[in-house]
Amino acid sequence: MSNNCFVMKCGGSTLAALPDAFFLDLKKLQDEGTIPVIVHGGGPAISDTLGKLGIETEFVNGLRKTNEAVLDVVEMVLSGQINKEIVRKIQKSGAKALGLSGVDGHLIQAKPVANAHEVGLVGDVTHVNAEIIQGIVRMGYMPVVAPVGIGEGAQRYNINADTAAGAVASHIGVERMIVVTDVPGIMKTVDGEKRVLPVVTVADIEQMITSGEIYGGMIPKVRAAIQCIQGDVREVVIVNGSEPEVLSKVLRGDKIGTRIQR
Repeated sequence: MSNNCFVMKCGGSTLAALPDAFFLDLKKLQDEGTIPVIVHGGGPAISDTLGKLGIETEFVNGLRKTNEAVLDVVEMVLSGQINKEIVRKIQKSGAKALGLSGVDGHLIQAKPVANAHEVGLVGDVTHVNAEIIQGIVRMGYMPVVAPVGIGEGAQRYNINADTAAGAVASHIGVERMIVVTDVPGIMKTVDGEKRVLPVVTVADIEQMITSGEIYGGMIPKVRAAIQCIQGDVREVVIVNGSEPEVLSKVLRGDKIGTRIQR
């Protein structure tokens, strides 16, 4: 599985803003026999829809507090609206994609997170049904996965997209995960100017979080990246999706973005 496959994580709002060239690059990779497994988020769109429906939402340490009413919206936006929008965009480029959520075929099995008393129905991944992903890839389609999980008694869980992507990568046995964002990588201020760090280790990241150089929304991104470096996953690459042919460049080994390594 590992040679012709990689996992790509992308925020829903990032994907919606990506240029056509990005999707043509996906098609090129698929034509060459390298099939991306895409796991997407959709935080801003979920917040937007909750707002329109007058449902209050709050965050606890970067995780959305989730009850059944919020979960209805999470599932509707992630598994419905965003998942299908991504599939349409991929298909428009001439590539083949198949959208599904973690609920389908018990793809992403989950249990409540440790602080469920604070955040409600947010899940940690206990198992990924890799055979489904492998079957879709063998058929020549890109799987596009919405991170809604399923647990005991058919309970749904809201799963952080970074966490879901890391779990999918480690369960299907790929060596590399690419996180597509709207930033060029992990930045560090050197001599008063911000520069992209080409390679960082897990220890470097912990130190930069402590020193405050990595802050805000970047913390969950890099923490999730660190979590992904388990099993067969040896590196996670953070890149800006609007860079031309960004995925091909990463796979070729060009110096682009930030590579997080063991």
